[in-house]
Amino acid sequence: MKEKLIDLFEYTYHFNVEMIKAVSENREIVDDKTISLINHTLNAQQIWNARILREVTFEVWQINPFESLVEINHENFLKSIDIITNLDLEKRIEYQNSRGTKFENSIFEILFHAVNHSTYHRGQINSLLKQNGITPVLTDYIFYKRKL
Repeated sequence: MKEKLIDLFEYTYHFNVEMIKAVSENREIVDDKTISLINHTLNAQQIWNARILREVTFEVWQINPFESLVEINHENFLKSIDIITNLDLEKRIEYQNSRGTKFENSIFEILFHAVNHSTYHRGQINSLLKQNGITPVLTDYIFYKRKL
């Protein structure tokens, strides 16, 4: 199961890179919502990793310097892989959401959510890119696997 989860994070990392590139190449015509969503996508993965590891989290909707997005994505990827490799995925973690409500989930559930959440928001970003006349990035998992 760990290998499959690593594969999903490699997929997530790859298409986050492609999204950052698409936004970067079209900065003059992308809207603020697109910038907000690409930041939120990366922030959320950082937040979930940090909750698992009991580290300081980003704010959910913070806007990071655009030039730092590639590095944030890379750090998120490395940290997620480290969690998968070194922790028990069935271990349950207590955490608080951004509103302060307490929850408990397994590390696997949290990490799977992080992958799914990023996929959802990349779809939203693609929709916004298309609305601004920019060719969307083909981010389907099957396209990723075909490239290998």
